[in-house]
Amino acid sequence: ANASNLKNFLSAVRLAHQGTDIEALPLSALVPAKTSEVEKPKTKMIITSRRDYPLTKNFPYSLEHLQASYCKLARIDMRVLCLKKLRKLDLSHNHIKQLPATIGDLICLQELNLHDNHLESFSGALCNSTLQKSLQFLDLSQNKIKALPIQFCQLRELVNLKLDDNELIRLPFKIGQLDHLRFLSAARNKLPFLPSDFRKLCLENLDLFGNPFEQPNPLVPNIQLKIPLTLLECAARATVNYRIPYGCHLLPSHLCEDLEVAKTCQCGSACLSSFIQITVTMNLHHVAHTVVLVDNMGGTEAPIICYFCSLHCYSQFLDRYLQSNG
Repeated sequence: ANASNLKNFLSAVRLAHQGTDIEALPLSALVPAKTSEVEKPKTKMIITSRRDYPLTKNFPYSLEHLQASYCKLARIDMRVLCLKKLRKLDLSHNHIKQLPATIGDLICLQELNLHDNHLESFSGALCNSTLQKSLQFLDLSQNKIKALPIQFCQLRELVNLKLDDNELIRLPFKIGQLDHLRFLSAARNKLPFLPSDFRKLCLENLDLFGNPFEQPNPLVPNIQLKIPLTLLECAARATVNYRIPYGCHLLPSHLCEDLEVAKTCQCGSACLSSFIQITVTMNLHHVAHTVVLVDNMGGTEAPIICYFCSLHCYSQFLDRYLQSNG
């Protein structure tokens, strides 16, 4: 609280250590500091202009909430990545093009706001970091992201995800693994359809307005069947269908990578690279309580991918479809 008193005390300690007689030490009675004189640890800092951004002074290590918006930052300051107590980091309205993997070292980070930057990707390394256990809010809206990595769905604590105004051509393949997700917005992107796993979501609010969704046509399938099945396909199907534990220490790494993107047929069986793909209509109210209209026509439906492991499964679906629309 008092720099002068502290300096005198350190001077006395140094002299005592050198063997100076106690009576000769510059000791004085210490008066307890008043509460008003003691600086409390700073937990919140908000910076909203370039001129206020600290260039020569470090950020307080006690910070839990840092906002540095409109600062024209081209990259994330390494000093920020040393703030291990950060719970909320807002770097919106900057010029950041790339995220360092070391953001994953912020073990307490719950909210990350990167709205209105120049990001083109979100790395898989971040998805495999400690953010898996802490991150609940992520705003990547108004960037230039075309796709998110397969590992993105490892961020299983996410509750609120904002992806509006990007260039997304698809949503994460295993998005259904985000079982804590309640708020999802991906408006004004380039999504032609939704992934099959989208059916597993349980949302409170969903916004997919302004995407160029294709008109689904179950009668025009994309047939990728390989007959007879390859040995790789048989091995992958058996591993998933019989729920055999796998990992790179048990199976070849390329097979493990393929298993991560295994598709599920309507019959419940797995398929890998041999399948029939179609798009069907799904009412978005099946996965969300509140749905923002998909288009200006008042629609709340969108095309979603369906997979079939064989001609038999597809023909069974087709019979049911034609009967219900007959």
